[in-house]
Amino acid sequence: MKALILATALAVLSLPAFAEDVTRITGSNPQSPILAGVTVPGGTTVVYLSGQVPAMADETKPKDSIDAYGDTKAQSISVFEKIKALLAAQGLGMGDVIKLTVFLVGDPKLGGKMDFKGFNEAYGLYHGTADQPNKVARSTVQVAALANPGFLVEIEATAVKKQ
Repeated sequence: MKALILATALAVLSLPAFAEDVTRITGSNPQSPILAGVTVPGGTTVVYLSGQVPAMADETKPKDSIDAYGDTKAQSISVFEKIKALLAAQGLGMGDVIKLTVFLVGDPKLGGKMDFKGFNEAYGLYHGTADQPNKVARSTVQVAALANPGFLVEIEATAVKKQ
């Protein structure tokens, strides 16, 4: 019991200073990795990040090939790392993210279906973890294509910080 109390206290201490001001709305399934919604109080700066795409993982491959960027999970991790760096430059962290809009292209290796499992595995490294327990509101959709035929993932992020 003491370990649980200590773990909870440490998790709360690791949250952004204003996290208690943001209301994170859970849906009917509290085990869900995403939120039903979020409310943001007045006096809060909202940061909207444009859609981020993966960095090349293998520069020996053609720039317009999936092999140059990796599978959905690898691309998602690359994109989350870009988002993390952009947020850090604004004095924010992944715990400040309140909303993600995710665009996934169908993977030819999966018969043209989006790799939702691979994306969720990457997502789970950044949200709802022991180190970063905040979950986000999220929409995930399959799209026909992105700007580069090698991209399987593009993610827009919205984060908040107290003014």
